[in-house]
Amino acid sequence: MKYHFEIKGLDCANCAAELERAIGKIAGIKEININFMTEKLSIECEEDDKSEILEKMKKVIRKEEPDCTIKEI
Repeated sequence: MKYHFEIKGLDCANCAAELERAIGKIAGIKEININFMTEKLSIECEEDDKSEILEKMKKVIRKEEPDCTIKEI
């Protein structure tokens, strides 16, 4: 299933690309896309794994880009 988030606080497109690579390494994520211009983050994963993946994703974001916030839309 696809899930969409609003991501705020990214400084540049390179930061978005690095964050995309880091989140993409989380087990269970089939696909990820971060669009720096529209401030949107999309992931595809199994519905059963969503809550666990979301927690891991938040940890990666805090580590890589501490000023970023995400909100599901």
